[in-house]
Amino acid sequence: MAYQNPDQEKINSYLLHAKNIAIVGLSNKKERTSYQIARWLQEKGYTIIPVNPVLAGQEILGEKVYASLEEISGSVDIVDIFRRSEFLPDIARSFIAIDAKVFWAQLGIENEEAEKILKDAGKLDVVMDRCIKIEWQKLG
Repeated sequence: MAYQNPDQEKINSYLLHAKNIAIVGLSNKKERTSYQIARWLQEKGYTIIPVNPVLAGQEILGEKVYASLEEISGSVDIVDIFRRSEFLPDIARSFIAIDAKVFWAQLGIENEEAEKILKDAGKLDVVMDRCIKIEWQKLG
């Protein structure tokens, strides 16, 4: 059975109440979708928190890059994921460890094992296979 996303009203609520968005798999290459969406989120007023172990300690879009979600010291409202689907279970475990609010896998990314891990931990605010920018634009 395919994953069922929350209704549009709930997704809108996530976007309206979020302030801090950790972006897992954020690239420092300007032509990459992750970079373009991160820059766009900054322009919309969100604080982005880059997560990329290869670039840890550097800066992307003026923000310090962390190696993992567990290294982030502040609160995280949305974890926006730009990694292949097979990496979602490990990211789900990290998401639970930091007690982030919304698990968001970008367009084309979903994983049933990750969904089960999150659900079993009581984490029900999960969006998969949706682009955060497209969803934000639906807010009007």
